Amino acid sequence: MPLKTLLRWSESLAGIARTGLGFTESLYEQERFEEILKVAADIRFVADEEPEDSHAAAGLVQEWMDTVGKGVPGYVTPKVAVGAAVGNDRGELLLIQRADSGIWLYPTGWCDVGYSAAEVVVKEVEEETGIEVEPVRLIAVLDGLRLGFTRVPLYSLLFYCRAVGGSLQPHPLECRDVGWFTRETMPSPLVGSERWTDVVFAALAGEHRDVLYDSVRQPMWRGDAQKI
Repeated sequence: MPLKTLLRWSESLAGIARTGLGFTESLYEQERFEEILKVAADIRFVADEEPEDSHAAAGLVQEWMDTVGKGVPGYVTPKVAVGAAVGNDRGELLLIQRADSGIWLYPTGWCDVGYSAAEVVVKEVEEETGIEVEPVRLIAVLDGLRLGFTRVPLYSLLFYCRAVGGSLQPHPLECRDVGWFTRETMPSPLVGSERWTDVVFAALAGEHRDVLYDSVRQPMWRGDAQKI
């Protein structure tokens, strides 16, 4: 069973249970939702290939319980992030090597309250790489869990951006390295590149395509583990 499928099942069950706890007033239903959280924690630890540890699983359940809200604030949804496909005058793509994992990817960041998505893109790219950019258009909306970007449920809004100034200066805490790459010289390991490479380099080449989004799996709950 693919890791990302187990993670998806675990996070989906945990989300259903926390949302249920946020809306129900029934003690019986509360107990059932808490049981679902325990099952979700067990699935998560199987996905992590860690030894069975009831204390660790209980800790994860408590972590989830601590995030339960009441009513609409308690409705669990994916977090929202942005990504920046930044091109220069030579048709090269700006990539960063993440400090935490060593994985290469375009600059990304969580959406901050008080900023528009495009404003977050400008802020994150300059903070992470030292490059000043101008967002041109939205080119993709991607499911982070589905593509292996993250272990946290998120939707990533990917913008094509044009570099307009600055110089390469990797953030000392967030990036091991940054650089400009052609399609033929992209570094390794990359994450999710089989999904975003075509649309990104098409944008850099001046092509206008429809916004890319993840296809609908059939059936939606299980889907096809071999397809992205």
